[in-house]
Amino acid sequence: MSSPEGRHPAHDELRERWTRTLLAVRRPDASPHGAPSPYAYADDLLARWAEPHRRYHTTDHLIAVLDRIGLLSAHCEDPEAVAAVTLAAWFHDAVHLPDRSTNEERSARLAERALPEAGVPPRLAAEVARLVRLTVTHDPAPGDTGGEVLCDADLAVLAGTPREYAAYAAAVREEYASVPDDAFRVGRADVLRRLLGLPRLFRTPYGHDHWEHDARRNLTTELELLVA
Repeated sequence: MSSPEGRHPAHDELRERWTRTLLAVRRPDASPHGAPSPYAYADDLLARWAEPHRRYHTTDHLIAVLDRIGLLSAHCEDPEAVAAVTLAAWFHDAVHLPDRSTNEERSARLAERALPEAGVPPRLAAEVARLVRLTVTHDPAPGDTGGEVLCDADLAVLAGTPREYAAYAAAVREEYASVPDDAFRVGRADVLRRLLGLPRLFRTPYGHDHWEHDARRNLTTELELLVA
């Protein structure tokens, strides 16, 4: 079946990925006839990720985070923890308005509303929301393996090649096109300093070994250009 014009090429595959994760953790009493279709939630989330004002926080970013979670999933404690992190990836930028500072909180609240309705146990829904809120700082506590996996997967973009990183930074600037240059430079520099001030950007062994050096190089370069 052909995709409607403008729909992401991976739309159908993503719907199936979402549904597999949701059905694996849905409460036994949430029968197919007693809970809304999993596809309804996938379609709502994918519509959010495809909003026209997005330039970096797009469906491609969602795919990248999901794929990196797959790469890092052995760091999680058990399959349920992997599911929580995966669901958190779907929600972590589900609400994204460039002129707001409450996107992560609103995304977490969306998860708190939607997941129990979809049949997810309250405890797991609360864990998903907690993980989403961690993406405000990307600074999980030691031993918070789920938080470490989600934050590493989200920040892995920082470790791209110089060309890839430049494209990422340009997309972020385009998302905040309404912000004057001077204000953007100040705000962006504060974000970069906060990240560079973390003892470790990446908390999983794989992330630290493979991404830490390149990410710090890229962040330092961007910061130097912003304040020059």
